[in-house]
Amino acid sequence: MARSDATALPPHPRRTADVDDDFSAEVLRDTWIPHYLPHWTTPDRSRARTGFTDAGLDLRIDADQLDWRDEDAPLRVSNLQTGTFSGAVGSTRGTHRHRPDGLVVRTFTPLRTPLTPDRGRIDVTLRASADPDCMTAIWLVGTEHLDPRHSGEICVAEIDADAIGRSTRVRCGIKAHHDDRLRDDMITVVVAEDSHDVLTWTVIWGGGTTTIGCQGRVVHTFDQAPTYPLLLMIDVFEMSPGRGTYPKAATVRRVQAWQG
Repeated sequence: MARSDATALPPHPRRTADVDDDFSAEVLRDTWIPHYLPHWTTPDRSRARTGFTDAGLDLRIDADQLDWRDEDAPLRVSNLQTGTFSGAVGSTRGTHRHRPDGLVVRTFTPLRTPLTPDRGRIDVTLRASADPDCMTAIWLVGTEHLDPRHSGEICVAEIDADAIGRSTRVRCGIKAHHDDRLRDDMITVVVAEDSHDVLTWTVIWGGGTTTIGCQGRVVHTFDQAPTYPLLLMIDVFEMSPGRGTYPKAATVRRVQAWQG
């Protein structure tokens, strides 16, 4: 397990962000699709539970929420993502073929790409869930609508509730999935930040490198980067049969994105 770098991240681009949402309008803008990979399941199972608060947007797990798929139970999730794509019902074409156990399209989901950059910078400011058996995650994944090989993933942060304390243990890196031009390169890093607090996680990618940061400091730089459209996913998962009190939640404070 490594410690994060002490190097400062580059400054924000000088131009206006392509997306800048602090959720104060108390409405989900067209950027956001409040479903988790809806093509692999059904709308009642993929739909996010959300609520606006003074702190931002809560992504909730509620006591009566259904598992994302029966095959994956116990697994409940509330997610925002910035793109969708699937093939026809019954096909195996669709964004994020992340499981080897026969994912097939159950709900046709047309192509939507409100935010799918192939390079750029994204800052996500949130408070991770400290609720039992929960994981908060930030990912960029290939849309695959142009080519099934466009499936690579940048894992910006995966934060388990039991990894949160005065410092935070986080998983980050690159997952190749079905892109043979990438290689899996995931690491576990300790950052000197308490994810009970609101923290800003950053990804900067393009030109063959990917840099992941937290609170303006470099966590790690990887020597590879996907070169095709990626959609952003922000989510909270519960991986238990109902332990703890409800609702469980992660709170998204702000998202800024610069494409290109």
